[in-house]
Amino acid sequence: MDIRKLNKDEKLPLELLLLADPSRNIVEGYTARGECFIAEVEQQIIGVFVLLPTRPETVELVNVAVAEEQHGRGIGKRLVMNSINVAKKKGYKTIEIGTGNSSIGQLALYQKCGFRIVGVDNDFFVRHYPDEIIENGIQCRDMIRLSQHI
Repeated sequence: MDIRKLNKDEKLPLELLLLADPSRNIVEGYTARGECFIAEVEQQIIGVFVLLPTRPETVELVNVAVAEEQHGRGIGKRLVMNSINVAKKKGYKTIEIGTGNSSIGQLALYQKCGFRIVGVDNDFFVRHYPDEIIENGIQCRDMIRLSQHI
């Protein structure tokens, strides 16, 4: 598997990005401002992440997605760890990520990758998404904010 920055002339892997964030408008907004990286196997995109600078020395990992047929193979962890390494090489001191209160697997993954919970944005998904999001039988309401110094 190769992980690389998406070239400006390449099509955005929108279907994959929408697996992690159901709002096309929000995805298009942050991909226009951030850097998109893709994971490929035999020229097929199987994973994606987006890094978005937010403050001096701070970057946010705003989207991590793996093709559904590739789940359970450690690709998500490799993408998260790669994003941390890219952020370090670019000189960032802090990397942040946010996920839904109902995203049990993602919360576990991010903590395994060294992130710590630093806050909760109550009702984030209720305020910013028109449709109710249900995941793992739980309504996704709150954004769990995580961070790590790198």
